[in-house]
Amino acid sequence: MELFYLLCSIITTSLTSLVLSLILPFRALLRRRRSSSTASSVFNDAVESVTLYEGTVWHQRRHPVLHSFQYRVRYALIDLDRVPHAPHDHLSPDEARQITDTNGPILLLTIPPSVGYEQNPLSVYYCYAVEGSTRRLKKCIAEVTNTPWGERVSFVFNPHSDLVAKALHVSPFMDMLGSWNIKANDPGENLTISISVHHPEHGNYFTATLKSKKLCSSSGSDYAGFFWLMPHKVAVWIYWHAIKLWWKNVTFVQHPKYNTPTYKEEALMRDEKLQCCGLNDHNGLMQQTGSDQGCLADATPRNRWFRWRVAKWPWS
Repeated sequence: MELFYLLCSIITTSLTSLVLSLILPFRALLRRRRSSSTASSVFNDAVESVTLYEGTVWHQRRHPVLHSFQYRVRYALIDLDRVPHAPHDHLSPDEARQITDTNGPILLLTIPPSVGYEQNPLSVYYCYAVEGSTRRLKKCIAEVTNTPWGERVSFVFNPHSDLVAKALHVSPFMDMLGSWNIKANDPGENLTISISVHHPEHGNYFTATLKSKKLCSSSGSDYAGFFWLMPHKVAVWIYWHAIKLWWKNVTFVQHPKYNTPTYKEEALMRDEKLQCCGLNDHNGLMQQTGSDQGCLADATPRNRWFRWRVAKWPWS
């Protein structure tokens, strides 16, 4: 059934994207007279609230086979308080502030929809705290969406470095054990995000990074043209390298909902233990979150904010 829905989505998305691509030049000519009917209009309506970034996504797997790839990517960093309305299927700035207990600006890093399709394996909210005239990046919210299941988990993390229990079946070639070690810088001229997967048996066996640079100016940009087919390219890379891993005989892992329906609750328990104790990496070195003395007998676990839900169809 999942394969059937996937095939239907590919066919309908391809046809829709083709038709909208053909009329894209005409919409570009008319966009100054009226707002575009596509979801990208939120960006064209508020030029000053959007910063454009261009860079490279790099993945490397070191178990059970060595497999790596990279591709060019374009992102928009949106000041959610300055756009007319929050992008569809994302948090509003007030929701993000409430979740992270912050009082400053909220910036959303995401790939905007393009000609009828949206694909965002990872979107990040940068949540700032303001004290007097000082602004500092306090927390981030990650939105991780898997393909082709169309599920999403959102969670809060410390951008300076954090360990988060793996809470979503992102790849059919990874099990649910292990944790995400995630780090993000304060966006400026450069924007970087790094995620590595720490596994109890395989150690630190997977790394994904985004390294990008801010473009000189977004003033007057044609966002529909700038992001044309960007989500499609991301989807093609995901499926193409899934086929490559299958060809290399990497074990296919079934979605845990079929054999471990309590995987979400188990992820919450693992995360509580991580926040209390950290973890031992494959070299036996202790990594902690919030404690310099490892796992203490009287340490009190803290509850991290998680939210699971179905993402917007066809997947964002």
